Amino acid sequence: MAKEKPDLVYGTLDMLILKALQHEPRHGLEIADRIRQMSKEILNVEQGSLYPALYRLEARGWIKAEWDVSDNNRKARYYKLTAAGRKQLVAETDHWSRITKGIDLVLSAS
Repeated sequence: MAKEKPDLVYGTLDMLILKALQHEPRHGLEIADRIRQMSKEILNVEQGSLYPALYRLEARGWIKAEWDVSDNNRKARYYKLTAAGRKQLVAETDHWSRITKGIDLVLSAS
């Protein structure tokens, strides 16, 4: 049996990060933990992928970062959604729903 690939589909990481920030600001490790939690431990976002994505989302204006102190009393950058980020999350979610519906139709065709 082939080993399962938990890799993210190209382009989905941005959507997952935006979703993880939907309700409250989080620092990087909390974002990765939230994605893992929401996916019931299926998805694991590595730091080497997470931080470049956070910088990219910040540059696009979809998230904003501010320094604060974490629960363990360390300085950390907390990220939160901007209004543009909330709008983008809706667009990304709609696009993902359309694509997955199409893939499901292809896979269920005889």
